[in-house]
Amino acid sequence: MAIRLEKGQRINLEKTNGSKLEKFFVGCNWGALKTGRKVEVVDSEGFFGIGRKSHWVDEEVDLDLDLSCIMLDENGNLVDTLYSPLYNGRIYPVHFANRIPGLPKGSDWSADRSMYHTPDDTEGDKGGDDGLDNEIVTVDLTKVNSRIHQIFFFLDVFSPKGVDFSKIPYAAIRMCEYEGSQTDVKRVTNVFAQYDIAKESEYAGKNALILGKLYRHNGEWKFAAIGDAHNHSDGKLPNSNLAITIQKILTSYAK
Repeated sequence: MAIRLEKGQRINLEKTNGSKLEKFFVGCNWGALKTGRKVEVVDSEGFFGIGRKSHWVDEEVDLDLDLSCIMLDENGNLVDTLYSPLYNGRIYPVHFANRIPGLPKGSDWSADRSMYHTPDDTEGDKGGDDGLDNEIVTVDLTKVNSRIHQIFFFLDVFSPKGVDFSKIPYAAIRMCEYEGSQTDVKRVTNVFAQYDIAKESEYAGKNALILGKLYRHNGEWKFAAIGDAHNHSDGKLPNSNLAITIQKILTSYAK
């Protein structure tokens, strides 16, 4: 049974058989926004309009959440990042460089190839929860650079404007064992831990969430759930500025 993570909780990365959990993914599943209106979906136009068939469904609009992470050394200094390459160009470095000089570009892979980020989902689930993760970061702890001592995971609402976590139909983060490769998850074999984040009263008005961190302790990796939400709008990007979230981690959570 999956561990239901709570804010501040710390867990050992151990499987039910006692062996170490070294290869897994962190995934985020969320639903598109409902407008409260109905739209008509045409099933068949019929013959010159005769026999036309249609049905009405809830109108939904795209919701772009971004699952990202940063990697720090034992002194809390930034070593590497993992966030969507879609930020490169018009957003990076224009809106990032002045906040964090030298911040690496968005990339699918960490520099040590221990972590891989699936392509950016800019829409969310439409037509209901499909039970699948919209964005995934696969992790192989055996490949992590020895300089790295902390890996922080965080979530930002990129768009649309004015949306916070309390308005999202559903959103959950989970840590899972899987079959397949780092770039091609074939099947989830075990949900190790899960963290439900949508519609939490404390997240109202917040568009950035520092989920938790992997950290080294006495030669082993452990995980701590943080669950701290913030408003990181800067008026320049549609919603939360990912660079502000990274800045917050570096100044308030890095040790």
